[in-house]
Amino acid sequence: MQVAEHETALDVTRELSDFLEHRREQIAQRWAEAALFRTVFTVSRDEAVEACKAVVDALAEVARTGRLEDLRAPGFDSVREQLGRMAASRAKAGYTPSQIAGEVAGLREPVTALLRAEYDDPADPRAQAGEIALTILVGTLRLVVMETTVDAGEELIARQRQQLLEVATPVIRLWDGVVAVPLIGTLDSARSQIVMESLLEAIVDQRARYAILDITGVPTVDSLVAQHLMKTVAAARLMGAECIVSGIRPAIAQTIVQLGIDLGTIITRAGLSDALAYALSQQGIVVSPRPAAGGSAR
Repeated sequence: MQVAEHETALDVTRELSDFLEHRREQIAQRWAEAALFRTVFTVSRDEAVEACKAVVDALAEVARTGRLEDLRAPGFDSVREQLGRMAASRAKAGYTPSQIAGEVAGLREPVTALLRAEYDDPADPRAQAGEIALTILVGTLRLVVMETTVDAGEELIARQRQQLLEVATPVIRLWDGVVAVPLIGTLDSARSQIVMESLLEAIVDQRARYAILDITGVPTVDSLVAQHLMKTVAAARLMGAECIVSGIRPAIAQTIVQLGIDLGTIITRAGLSDALAYALSQQGIVVSPRPAAGGSAR
């Protein structure tokens, strides 16, 4: 009994596949008028039609295998990137994932109309079975688009987060051979890696002999933050630069002592200006204050 039902189901999906292949041109022409395709492929209508044909071909391939509810069916692989582009384009236009899903669901009606026209009697069991199979198939397509939309959104968020980390950790050239990284906010593992990479690149590009890590804007220093700082200092030394940590406030100094963190091997200074003065003095550079207005130099 189960074997017979399985074979019947395969017959239905194969008929659906044959229908999609046979009506490929008509379906593509109708879909090309849908906002989902029309607003993405704006160069020419022919471009939209070709994109529609690729999706129809994918659906036909999925139907041929009988895997109507499988998001990982091989047929979807060929159009997954294209569907992602379409979903991303609609998302950029301000559409929510549910609205995009609604547009995909709207693709079913034009195909259903063509499918009904294939049968003299709409009440024909084969016609009804074909409509059910088509509904399931378009529903799976909808889920594929939703999945690609979410993936694209996560990739965008990851890229933006990386860009924000890079912007939040600039490396500044203070003097010939002296660079500085003013740190503001929490120093976690991801950001520490960005700091280290940016600083090492700056040391090479600027041929810096001294690198200043200013933590004035870091709210708290715990053992993890101290470990990140020490790793950065060690990496800078390997690149031939001496690292100076500045901006250790009294409260942070007390915390470091209470935690038993040993920063004895790291050069520290109270502020950024003190760290710069130290780096300059180590290079034999003396900065003298400008004489007061109206005064005479002796």
